[in-house]
Amino acid sequence: MNMPGEFTPTTRHALQEAILTPRFYTTDFKAVDKLHVDHMRDEFEWIRSEFEHDYNRNHFKRNDEFLANFDSMPVRDQFIEFLERSCTAEFSGCLLYAEMVKHLKDPTMRAIFKCMSRDEGRHAGFLNRTMGDLHVALNLTVLQTRKKYTYFQPKFIFYATYLSEKIGYARYIEIYRHLQANPNGLIHPIFKWFEEWCNDEYRHGEFFALLMRSQPGLLSGANVRWIRFFLLAVCSTMYLNDARRHDFYSALGLNWRDYDQRVIRLTNQISSQVFPVTLPVDNPQFYRNLDACVRHDSVIQALAGRSDPLAAARKAQLSAAIGLRLLATYRLPPVPTTDANRWRGLKGFPNYPGPQRPLERTVSA
Repeated sequence: MNMPGEFTPTTRHALQEAILTPRFYTTDFKAVDKLHVDHMRDEFEWIRSEFEHDYNRNHFKRNDEFLANFDSMPVRDQFIEFLERSCTAEFSGCLLYAEMVKHLKDPTMRAIFKCMSRDEGRHAGFLNRTMGDLHVALNLTVLQTRKKYTYFQPKFIFYATYLSEKIGYARYIEIYRHLQANPNGLIHPIFKWFEEWCNDEYRHGEFFALLMRSQPGLLSGANVRWIRFFLLAVCSTMYLNDARRHDFYSALGLNWRDYDQRVIRLTNQISSQVFPVTLPVDNPQFYRNLDACVRHDSVIQALAGRSDPLAAARKAQLSAAIGLRLLATYRLPPVPTTDANRWRGLKGFPNYPGPQRPLERTVSA
């Protein structure tokens, strides 16, 4: 039992900062508040109505399946880590969007961010209750007040958050579809809730795509280099993280490498809806480089328990090698977005119907 003032091991772990761990973000909220969006006001009002519809208000309800004893479940520790990372990431979005609500004056933007904060808080709570079943719940209040916040310029927040929402969709939908077809890999019932969960992520990404389209300068000129950087950073971070946790994906019946490549391809396709370039995932050198990074990282992990000078030098050498491989990957020619390869939207999701849409819609209970 933890004494008053002590943190659970899971909370202490979530407070740690490392290159591949989820972070909390802050930005220049005054600069965001000054963005001009009136020229696309009708589209923002439309997406606001989509969020206020709250499609999943009744979805995240636990059932008796969650009451089973999971003490002997396979890869229990890695499953807990998966929940912790996911909960921290969702709570990060909840806090960032809530801060937008506090600082922005535009009523449409405030309403949209309020809805997205609602969704992310709902996801984080659902995950944390599942962690509570396993007696490892996070103290979200401690995370909010004690975890370091990383400052990003608004444009970097837009690029990173758009991609995190879209890659979140791709990750969850791939797992959901796999387990629908292969129920033997269902190690916990929470995965049955992934379809609607990832649909929330997709909708959030749609808003950031709209926001970036409303500011054309974010998608042209020198910013194209930043777009390429964030595309590679988000995808390579996932690749290295999942390689470290290959046993978890094996327990689900997934080959982590095949799974990650499907996720990267889908995320790359989706991002063509707004970005002028995407990653050259069909270039054979792209995955050769990422696989080399995985090999180097596996040696670094094997040396993690050593602090002698020889091990420190070897880890520094391997870290530099990873950096050089990622630089080489960044320098591969990107794929320009054209009318032929642009993402057309996701089946089942409404698209902006134009300014003549009905002004009112009935919201289901």
